[in-house]
Amino acid sequence: MRIVTRPDFDGIVCAVLLYDALQIDEPVKWVEPNDLQKGLVEIHNQDIIANLPYNDNCELWFDHHYTNRINKPFKGAFKIAPSAAGIIFEYYKDSFKQDYSNLVEAADKIDSADLTLDEVLHPENYDYFMLSMTVSNGDEPDEAYWNMLVELLGKFDIHQVLEDPVVYKHCQSILVQNEIYVAYLKENTEFIKHVSVTDFRPFTSPPAGNRFLVYSLFPNTYVNLKIRYEDKNKERVVVHIGHSIFNPQCNVNVGLMLTEFEGGGHHGAGSTRFQASKADEYIPKIIDILVNNENNEN
Repeated sequence: MRIVTRPDFDGIVCAVLLYDALQIDEPVKWVEPNDLQKGLVEIHNQDIIANLPYNDNCELWFDHHYTNRINKPFKGAFKIAPSAAGIIFEYYKDSFKQDYSNLVEAADKIDSADLTLDEVLHPENYDYFMLSMTVSNGDEPDEAYWNMLVELLGKFDIHQVLEDPVVYKHCQSILVQNEIYVAYLKENTEFIKHVSVTDFRPFTSPPAGNRFLVYSLFPNTYVNLKIRYEDKNKERVVVHIGHSIFNPQCNVNVGLMLTEFEGGGHHGAGSTRFQASKADEYIPKIIDILVNNENNEN
């Protein structure tokens, strides 16, 4: 039996809960949703998929993304919810050896972007949010760190986790990166009406930072589109899109829209990865949809 989940804070918490509830001893398989959708990941018949699209071969499936809904019987649980971790927590509520309610509450809050301006600007004052940024802040895989966090969060409270020397080092690095990231956002973001477009394709190693900072820097925009290359060979492009959490006037279901461009996600946020040769076709179409700002769920 193996846990298959994505490397973000919600995925980390999903793994913590599943390890406790099911006494799994195999290591987590960390997967990007786009790779699973495209059949690039082998799923075994006893795998438990969490916070990712469904696969027919899995034993159990838990998810909450709008675009991952299915119309077939399955074992597990799906519903539109703040986090996949919250769904697992409810499903196995009588099976845990300790109380994870604070951890799951944090996963709900962070994955649904239910954040204040002060949390975004001063993450060092908010323990769980600070920790979450060390998980998915960059784009280089760091499986050893992700696995370590799963182990720590399964044993200790948040204060003890943050005192771990490796975690502390990651947190301090994030705070430095955020200062640099602000400058990059200001220099590489253009505006098309209410849409802010941040293009990091000119950089071999794109800067990373708090993904919510862009909304605090450009409060008049409704939605941000961030573009970068996935690899140094510049063969694939990654696009992340999110509704502003401080100016919630975007009417486009982002996840639903991105299913037309090889991606998916939630109503308010989503991502896609595609061959760089498609960028000149896909990106202008995506921007046009966001500029028109029409409800696309009908």
